Amino acid sequence: MPLAKLATGAALHYEDETPDGDSAPVILVPGMLGTARIHLGAVMDWLGARGFRVIGLTLRGYGESLPKPRDFPNNFYQRDCGDLIAFMDARGFDKAHLIGYSDGGEVALIAAGKHPARIASCIAIGAVGHFGPDLRPVFQRVYPGDWITDEEKRIHGFSDAATFTGQWVRAMTRVIDAGGNVSLDLAPNITCPLLIMLGRHDKLNPPQYGRRFVDKVAEGRLELFDCGHAVHEQATERFNRLTLRHLSAAGA
Repeated sequence: MPLAKLATGAALHYEDETPDGDSAPVILVPGMLGTARIHLGAVMDWLGARGFRVIGLTLRGYGESLPKPRDFPNNFYQRDCGDLIAFMDARGFDKAHLIGYSDGGEVALIAAGKHPARIASCIAIGAVGHFGPDLRPVFQRVYPGDWITDEEKRIHGFSDAATFTGQWVRAMTRVIDAGGNVSLDLAPNITCPLLIMLGRHDKLNPPQYGRRFVDKVAEGRLELFDCGHAVHEQATERFNRLTLRHLSAAGA
C-alpha cells in the first residue's frame, strides 16, 4: 500500500482498490484517529464491488501517513484540504468524487468550495462547515483523551492523549472564537451535487447546522438518520442506498 509524496510536504498513505480504472475516482477521507481502512473500509469494499474506482486516503499524521505526530494548527482543516488537492495533482486526477467522514467531511466541504472545478460530487458524513458557541462544551469534553485506546495511540504514533486532544480542542475553540466558519463562506461556490448526512443524535453536528449549509448550495441536500455520528456504520442500508443514488446521478 503506497505513500504519495506531495508538494505540501506530506506523504499520504492510500489504498487504490481498482487501480486500472480510468474514470474519476471516489476518494474517501476519514476523520480524527482514523485511517481510510479503519473508518471507511466497509464503504470502500462495498463501492469497489460495484465497479467504482475507490481510493481510501489517510490524512497526514494518522496511520502510516506522514509527518508525525499529527498536530492541529488553527488552519488544520485547510491544510488537509491542501494535501487532498495535492494528492489529486500527484496522481493526475483532474476530478474526483469525495466521501468524507467527520473531520474528513469538513475537509471535503472545503475542497468542494475552494476547488469546485475539481470535485465531481461530495458526500459529507457528520460534518457541517461551521461551529457555533453552543458546541464549545461538546468539543471541550474531548479533552484529556482518556477515551483513546492504547491501540489507537500505537496506530497513530503518539503516547500523550492529553497533548493530542488539547491541540484539537484549542484549534476548534479558536474557530468558534473567530466566528465559527470552516467552509460556510465557501458553500455558495459549490457547483457539484452535495449530500450531507447527519445523525439526529450526533452531538457534534446539530441538524440545523447542516440545513444552514445546504441551503447555500445550489445542489445541496441534507439527509437525517435516527442514529449518532457514524451514519455509515449505524444506518448502513439507508446510507448505501442514498450513496449509490447520489454517485450514480453524478456520473461516478
